[in-house]
Amino acid sequence: MSKTREVLLVGEGNFSFSAALSESDGVGVTATCFQSENQMHRQEGAVANIQRLRDRGSVVLFEVDCTCLKEHETIQHSLFDCIIFNFPHCGRKSGVKKNRILLEKFFQSAVAVLKDNGEVHVTLCNGQGGTPCDSPMREWHNSWQVVAMAAEAGLILSEIRPFDCEAYQGYRCTGYRSQDKGFHVEGALTHIFSWSLPHTVPEKLKMEKTIGKETVCFELPAELSNYMNRDFLGQQSHHPVKTVQEQLLRELKSVWPVCTMNEDFSELVSCLPETPEACDSTLTHSDVYWIKPTDTFIFDQSEHEQNDCESMDDQQSLTGSYALRPSLLLHVQEITQNEDFTPGTLHAVSGLVFQRVPISPSRSPAFHQLLLVGMFPAESHPVQCFQDCLESLLASYGMSFEKAQTGLEQHVWMNSKMLSKFGRIAHLPSFSSALDEDLQLITVSINLDHLATLIFCISDWRLLWSFDPRFLKHFELNPLGSFSPFSLYPPSYLHDISFWMEPESYDELDFHALVREVSCGAVKDVALVDRFRHPHMGHASLCYRLTYQSPDWALSHSQALGLQNQLRRLLPLRLQVTLRLPET
Repeated sequence: MSKTREVLLVGEGNFSFSAALSESDGVGVTATCFQSENQMHRQEGAVANIQRLRDRGSVVLFEVDCTCLKEHETIQHSLFDCIIFNFPHCGRKSGVKKNRILLEKFFQSAVAVLKDNGEVHVTLCNGQGGTPCDSPMREWHNSWQVVAMAAEAGLILSEIRPFDCEAYQGYRCTGYRSQDKGFHVEGALTHIFSWSLPHTVPEKLKMEKTIGKETVCFELPAELSNYMNRDFLGQQSHHPVKTVQEQLLRELKSVWPVCTMNEDFSELVSCLPETPEACDSTLTHSDVYWIKPTDTFIFDQSEHEQNDCESMDDQQSLTGSYALRPSLLLHVQEITQNEDFTPGTLHAVSGLVFQRVPISPSRSPAFHQLLLVGMFPAESHPVQCFQDCLESLLASYGMSFEKAQTGLEQHVWMNSKMLSKFGRIAHLPSFSSALDEDLQLITVSINLDHLATLIFCISDWRLLWSFDPRFLKHFELNPLGSFSPFSLYPPSYLHDISFWMEPESYDELDFHALVREVSCGAVKDVALVDRFRHPHMGHASLCYRLTYQSPDWALSHSQALGLQNQLRRLLPLRLQVTLRLPET
């Protein structure tokens, strides 16, 4: 026997909807209205509907204010699986602002008596909700902004359904301008809301990595905390990034032998400032997360003990600088010198890489990269072969290939409409003269995260890093199907910030890093909208427009404003800039 689903209905007019719902199996109904019982008896059909409810064992309550449910003596002791509010309205000729306030207060009241896996259903007339499902869709400022109002209570929009009044026997809408009159429900929509994960600020991570004989302790840059230790490529993972990698390697194995290497390359590397650009021509010094260790230990094999380094200067003179790995191409030489490396075989390595990039809808500061390395006969034209193979596999996802040459390197870029150069096929100079001169060293590097968003139709790359279990549950149930968002039409908020800075010392990537840290990834895009240089003083004024929008948790207007104010507090302290007048 299935468990009874407890349903609370608020703002009922003549109780015809709740009476029809009470006749469904497995539903326990608590029906309420704002009016007194005497007032309700004047509504046509209300007395009969109330009797139907009571005959079915339903609870009927009068004079219930839906904006303070927790204060009602009967309701406050219950939790509900579903709370329904059909056609809310403040009454008479109230405008959109008053009805928005009603919705906001209702949502905040409803969550106090909602179960953890519960839903809130709000049915609105066509056009009121302010989502693209309305036809026609009203301008945002002229709608009830139902998704934004729900976000104030920590709820996200999970589904929208057409309201089918014919499905509820005996239902008759009433309450037009607070009268016992009907209104048009054609095109009405039921908006279904569910709980969002709470917004949490990630803790700063203290890391410890081993490089050769050294153990390096360091603090991870704060904006990267959510990207570490996620194990998307682990054995038990159902993550789409892993699925893409497995599918791609499976297809490549039908053409070339593929060996997946189990090398555990550290995410922290020791390299000189010019090394990243030497191994990957797309990287510059400023793209790299350079790391300053808090402690460094060297393991002395002769004495079997750890010795603390005497000073940072000594340490850096021995090993160069430390950085978070910006590309797996740094490991090509190690791969080719591995004893298992065999010409004619593709050797595959994958892992997390980190790059300092501006905030945008297309680029992430951390992503999983797949690196394929092999030696192939020059006469077989391996670069062209790999291009043809990948083009046949991936062209249907809107990708294009672009040939280029940098010095002695021949390479082919993989581009998409959202992100150029997310992958590369390259012929590199050999690291060893001992290898056959007729063989070419070929590397293929691909941003697996971006590829996953294209193949599974994931609209926002930030969803790949969501902690909400609904994201991975989709791929557990349907590993190869297109992704269906669990948070529909998340609201966005625009805030400007402007400040004076010194052009010689200002690094724009530092600004993006701070925005990413403060907002915990809630800023989807940052655009420079104005720049002014003082003709006499030398300093410059910049104005940026920030788009706050979360694809997986309920970001409210008040939260976005709080994050913006926090950014204003930290900006002068971190970047030594001078704020201009307050922005919107």
